[in-house]
Amino acid sequence: MKLPIKKLFKQLFILFICSLNSLQIAYADEILIYIRDDVYEDYLKFIDGREVTSIKNFSGKTIRRDVVDMIIAQQALNLGGFEHTFVYAPGKLNFRNTKMLQMGRLLISFDSYWLLDAKALNDDVFISSPVIRNGEYVAGIYTSPLNKKVLSIDSLAQLSQLTSVSTPKWRTDWKTLQELPLKELIREDEWLSMARMVNLQWIDFLLMPFNSAPDQSFTLDKITLVPVKNIGVVLRDSRHFVISNKHPYGKQAIKAIDIGLKKLRKNKQIVKAYTEAGFFISPDKIKIIN
Repeated sequence: MKLPIKKLFKQLFILFICSLNSLQIAYADEILIYIRDDVYEDYLKFIDGREVTSIKNFSGKTIRRDVVDMIIAQQALNLGGFEHTFVYAPGKLNFRNTKMLQMGRLLISFDSYWLLDAKALNDDVFISSPVIRNGEYVAGIYTSPLNKKVLSIDSLAQLSQLTSVSTPKWRTDWKTLQELPLKELIREDEWLSMARMVNLQWIDFLLMPFNSAPDQSFTLDKITLVPVKNIGVVLRDSRHFVISNKHPYGKQAIKAIDIGLKKLRKNKQIVKAYTEAGFFISPDKIKIIN
């Protein structure tokens, strides 16, 4: 039996409206996260199509501290019962994320914050339990492979002939470098510019997390930096995920991530992840000079 054209058109229109509503609901369930483009590129290469919540082994060519942060945050949220999905917008981001968190336009930073930096945003964000505990973050002294002066140092006193670069917006990094006996500490607010200046030997070194490369070198485009062998600088602060308290899902997310981090910590998955990624170095393999 054929339907009258008007009735058929009406039913098709209703189906069209229903499908639009379904799409809107699906879209509303996706949360937009802004990620620095180089981190997102390494994340995609490491994930390689796998389900992020299933990852247990953190060894690989493109794994690094930022990528581990990103995976741990998602796993913790999932374990805590946060069922929303994420979509990503990569770009050359630095401190724009902080403003977006304060405005409620960004739910969470998947790049963890130093506690000193997080507390400065206390009115606008929830602060998770630590993902990296105080004393666990040991940075390498990274320099150009051609800078023999830096590569030959083995004591704190030798830093008096060297220059370094950072930004006071990273309070713990800046404070750590201020306490070292440097020739000069230069301010630069963009991380990529810091790396370029060190690569060109305009500045002697910057502090960077160790990674899983066999020689722990760092390469990005035309930039190559290497660490001083067997030397480290401890940054005495903890790192946390920050979640906007102005975002509609903020309260739900902070509750979930703390539940998840507690479970991951209990199962020793957090230390395992950062160790396999080459970020956590055994104390007997490195000399802490500060």
